[in-house]
Amino acid sequence: MDLQGRMEGVLAEFERQRSNLAEVQRKMRDLSETATSPRREVSVTVGQNGVLTAIQFPSTAFRRMTPGELSSVLMATYADAKEKVLARSAEMLQPHLSEGADAGALVRGTAKSDVYMPDPSSLPAEIREMFGFGSSPR
Repeated sequence: MDLQGRMEGVLAEFERQRSNLAEVQRKMRDLSETATSPRREVSVTVGQNGVLTAIQFPSTAFRRMTPGELSSVLMATYADAKEKVLARSAEMLQPHLSEGADAGALVRGTAKSDVYMPDPSSLPAEIREMFGFGSSPR
């Protein structure tokens, strides 16, 4: 295949992946998760990025708690809901990342910067040369 054909193929693949990623982003924006404390004192709902969207008290159990106890239960339940939504986000994103990329680290903001760009050695030789990566894999 000539360089022009390969470039067209790379660009078509890029557009396909970009379109898929836009759909995943839309679905991720709509995610929410709810967690309820073990003794049902509080339920907490969070959106895709762990943003608190609702707090409910499904029973009157919270009335028997001290402010410190309620605060602890509320924060633990919030952490549970946030972890659930981040896990779902990572699950949705993982199939769209390159091999070896950790979607969990990505959605939690702990991924290394190399996850955002492909390894130059995985690119066709012509493209590596075009962008100054050399003709052979590094």
